[in-house]
Amino acid sequence: MNRRLLMLAPLGLVAAGGAGFYAMLRGLGDGSYDPRGVPSALLGRATPAFSLPALEEGAPPLTEAALRGLPAPVLVNFWASWCVPCIVEHPQLMRLAREGVTILGINYKDRPADARAFLQRHGNPFRQLAQDAPGRVAIDWGVYGVPESYLIDRQGIVRWRWPGPVTPEVLEQDIRPLLRRHA
Repeated sequence: MNRRLLMLAPLGLVAAGGAGFYAMLRGLGDGSYDPRGVPSALLGRATPAFSLPALEEGAPPLTEAALRGLPAPVLVNFWASWCVPCIVEHPQLMRLAREGVTILGINYKDRPADARAFLQRHGNPFRQLAQDAPGRVAIDWGVYGVPESYLIDRQGIVRWRWPGPVTPEVLEQDIRPLLRRHA
């Protein structure tokens, strides 16, 4: 009897996995499942303490203090020159920068020369640039891949997080309303 139960255990695991996959597909179909819906522990909280060296020599370091007391919300963008989705989102960041939105860039696990070449080729939307070569600050923020963006209000509180590229849809449906709400 015990041997039969052991033989049926893999079948039970496959059935449970199949039921979970079916539920996920149904959720995708009716909109109740968000595959990007990984929550952030930072939402509604102050940004973690950090100090990162500037990407450009001679520029001041970027710290969490730079995110407080600003006249408008700030978008913090973790990016890298080797990141293909970062190229996809770059036109939206350039558009926001032209409109006067403050965007702070944190270059993630990248070589400074490659990052500078990327910005020279595609344009620089960042008001201030820092480098997180070891990726430690990204871990503190909960970044699990680039690009990833955070909207920080004038008090330095994280109000929004987006894992993935900022597309035109994300810009219109999420970022613009949040900028108006937290202005």
